[in-house]
Amino acid sequence: MSDLSYVRAEMLPERAPPASQVGFVGWARQNLFNGVGNSILTVLSLIFIWYVVSFLLSWAFSPTWNSASLSECREIFGAESGHHAACWGVINDRWQQLLFGFYPNGSEEGTSDLRWRPILAFLLLFVAVTPVLFNMISRRMNWVLLCAVLGLTSLYLGGALGIVVGLALIAAGAAIGYKALTADKTARAAEIEAGAKRLPNPLIFSAIYPFIAPWLLWGGSLWLPIGAALGFVIGYFVFRFLAPIAGSLVGMIVAVLVALVWWLLLTVGFADLMQSIIPIGLEPVESRDFGGFMLSITIGVVAIACSLPIGIVLALGRQSDLLIVKALCVGFIEFIRGVPLITLLFVASTLLNIFMPPGTNFDIILRVLIMVTLFAAAYMAEVIRGGLAALPRGQYEAADALGLDYWKAQRLIIMPQALKISIPGIVSTFIGVFKDTVLVSIIGLLDPLGLSNAIRADQAWNGVVWELYGFIALLFFIFCFSMSRYSMYLERRLRTDHR
Repeated sequence: MSDLSYVRAEMLPERAPPASQVGFVGWARQNLFNGVGNSILTVLSLIFIWYVVSFLLSWAFSPTWNSASLSECREIFGAESGHHAACWGVINDRWQQLLFGFYPNGSEEGTSDLRWRPILAFLLLFVAVTPVLFNMISRRMNWVLLCAVLGLTSLYLGGALGIVVGLALIAAGAAIGYKALTADKTARAAEIEAGAKRLPNPLIFSAIYPFIAPWLLWGGSLWLPIGAALGFVIGYFVFRFLAPIAGSLVGMIVAVLVALVWWLLLTVGFADLMQSIIPIGLEPVESRDFGGFMLSITIGVVAIACSLPIGIVLALGRQSDLLIVKALCVGFIEFIRGVPLITLLFVASTLLNIFMPPGTNFDIILRVLIMVTLFAAAYMAEVIRGGLAALPRGQYEAADALGLDYWKAQRLIIMPQALKISIPGIVSTFIGVFKDTVLVSIIGLLDPLGLSNAIRADQAWNGVVWELYGFIALLFFIFCFSMSRYSMYLERRLRTDHR
């Protein structure tokens, strides 16, 4: 019989892995110190990083926040070391100008502090895009956000009516939020869902917001944005009336033409008439007072929001079998992509008024919005066309097999998949458009970079460079990084490959 004494009869107890093989130490040994060459490079890199970080920290953490000029900053550190420390007094002195430009703030005699209006407009922007961008926020919480923003704004404006309205809105939001937080979601799920559905859909406010924001920013009569909204209502009813009679295509064309006639010829008269009967409005603000990040965000948000649907239409038109439609879309895309944005901005600032009727007052910011939107739409069309080309032909055949017409197939099957594939390219285009808003300084609009040059022209801050540009770069980085992170979140949420 064989001797099996060398065979172990019981299992050894598990041991923890060596400390040198796991955790940070293991990672460092495997990636940073796995050889003589890598070890030398790692040490040299650490020395360089320490040198740079120590210099930046000593430069950034400087007690100059309350200084009133560059010379005062240099006095704090001495004449020799003044150039090697940050002069943050310029940010403390001019941060409001970098954010709002020359928007009225009540500093001049006879003017009012109107900066609450752009602040409210951008807070409402956050409320409006929340139900569109995030699906984890319930309907109740959307209305809680809206009530909180409007209530706090009413309290800020003050007055008896403002205080009463603000307290009422905050109380309504607190009641909605308290009911959502204290409900037993396991036992009363159906009741909670039914209660939430009784609230208005927050997308209603998202649809109304594009008419509220311009009124808050530019002011004037409230009836002008109402008249602009009526154009969509009139076009919708014209389409609903003509579509069963003349077909969807004819109904759509006539509805667009009727809406254009209303906007171009009748909206101003309607607004003037209603304003004479029921005067409701805000103090108007000229476009020349816009500037800073308020201007960049306004141009960026409008271009981003409008370029996506226009880009979808252009991408579909480029793949159309109709020769005229395809030729027009291809010509537009190739022309816009072949011309620098600066050239289009010069056209918007100097040549566009030549093609308008005499006496037409075409706002400069509106002209810039149109050109930047068209420029972004051309690039967006190519990104979306790439997503359409990536879809297998079987998806189109499946839509045909289900008996769907062209528009239903695009809306329900083709376009959702194409947009999901195109998310990285779409967000990259959005980020590029937002950064390109600084080019408006070429045509005299004071974006953050244009304002930084104006600030540096002041004798008190002549010579300040890194502090201003660093502050502007930080704010741009926050916006662009947020868009990039949202893109990654959206890709994870829409992932269907179960990886």
